[in-house]
Amino acid sequence: MKRRSIGGPLAIGIVSMVLVLALAVGWQILVWRRGPSAGSGFSALDAVLFVLGTLFFLLVFAGLVWLSVKLVLEMRLNQSQRAFLDAVTHELKTPLASFRLGLETLARHELAPPQRGEFLGRMGEDLDRLEETVGQVLAAARAEETLSSRANAGEVELDSLIARNIEELRDRHGLPDECVRLDRPTRAQRVRGDAAELALVFRNLLDNAVKYSDKPVRVRVAIEPTQDGRVRVEISDQGIGIPKQELRRIFRRFHRVGRDVQRQVSGLGLGLFVVRTLLQKQGGRVVALSEGAGRGSRFVVTLRPA
Repeated sequence: MKRRSIGGPLAIGIVSMVLVLALAVGWQILVWRRGPSAGSGFSALDAVLFVLGTLFFLLVFAGLVWLSVKLVLEMRLNQSQRAFLDAVTHELKTPLASFRLGLETLARHELAPPQRGEFLGRMGEDLDRLEETVGQVLAAARAEETLSSRANAGEVELDSLIARNIEELRDRHGLPDECVRLDRPTRAQRVRGDAAELALVFRNLLDNAVKYSDKPVRVRVAIEPTQDGRVRVEISDQGIGIPKQELRRIFRRFHRVGRDVQRQVSGLGLGLFVVRTLLQKQGGRVVALSEGAGRGSRFVVTLRPA
């Protein structure tokens, strides 16, 4: 489906605002010049009409500005939703097609045990990819539920939770231990929150650190208490980095950085949206830092102490 550019509507809105503004200024100059020429200056009625006319012009101008801004925002949201649907379609159809091919191959051919095991392994990876896609969509839907998750909040030992996430990350991506390093203080850090949601937060952040890193992968996770009593977790990588103008946008729903990156790395544009939303519901926050493209990135999470 062809994507519509926002340039056309934006240009029409700007031209319309300029014309209305020029018309208002011209009308005021014309009225002002003709008033004194009558020899008696402005009457009370002239003054009222002058003020009302100016006010109406300003209201029309403000309305055009508002409509133009809303139109641009709606078109951007529409583009993001289309990109999301394209990504979901790709993320669902690709592993399904691969899984079907594997099933047909196993059904039609008598394969040696090593080859059969290889096909079964690939089919398992396809199922994992499908599960991850569906999980991201469901997590994004749950993250926006109006019911606060603080009702399920409890005391969570953050060190153990992140250590488990790192072990699962190494298993998922087949990484040696030295690729993902965990630095933690001697004293265990306990925070207030929902353990399942915090696990999802750090799973998304760690997965992104690996997916957007070039070989060899180097990810560092540091846990430390802050001076105000909170707990700070920094996840840093040496990957492709984030352009500075994108640092705030990456937490928006459906947003993905750059078409080149989208072609290289699959995704739905939901992971960081889920991270920010879940942390906000639990009284935490997340900040993205990067020196720019090719300079790596850092995600700093701050959580409430238990």
